Amino acid sequence: MDDRAFIEAILAVLVERGADWCYDEEVSQLEHAVQSALLARSEQGSSEAVAAALLHDIGHFLMADAAQDERNRNRDLRHETVGANWLSHAFVPEVTEPVRLHVPAKRYLCATEPGYWDDLSEGSKISLRKQGGPMNKNEVAAFAMLPGYEAALQLRRIDDRAKVVGLATPPMGSFTEDLLAALKP
Repeated sequence: MDDRAFIEAILAVLVERGADWCYDEEVSQLEHAVQSALLARSEQGSSEAVAAALLHDIGHFLMADAAQDERNRNRDLRHETVGANWLSHAFVPEVTEPVRLHVPAKRYLCATEPGYWDDLSEGSKISLRKQGGPMNKNEVAAFAMLPGYEAALQLRRIDDRAKVVGLATPPMGSFTEDLLAALKP
């Protein structure tokens, strides 16, 4: 499969599976992904940031069946790790590491920024409890030492805001070139 066909296949899965799937939010997974990518494009501009934002929840798509299994209802399936590991076969680390760290970034911000918890959506609060809650002092220090933690914090803030009901968005194909540019050489 050539690069363009690979990217088109990824986008098709996001559209097919994400259009009707609301994951603890009022917007669909598809709307959330597109809104995230638009924010990254306007605020950061790089293809890698756009790709990370568009694909940050790909782990949910990869584990859709497991997530629907009642036995996993109260478990954290670590979608960020699953997604980053899968993406790492094709995308550069500037895409995969923010994806891998966007959940720890939420935990970090809850521990370090007064009022951050209060502004989270109800779905993010529910998932945070499953993900370990706010970081402790040692976890905060360790997270702040990770390469790319700043990009993860930017992605997290985008993730939090990309939940606008009814926002008009462009078609998925408008992100093809960004995704192609973010592939490994």
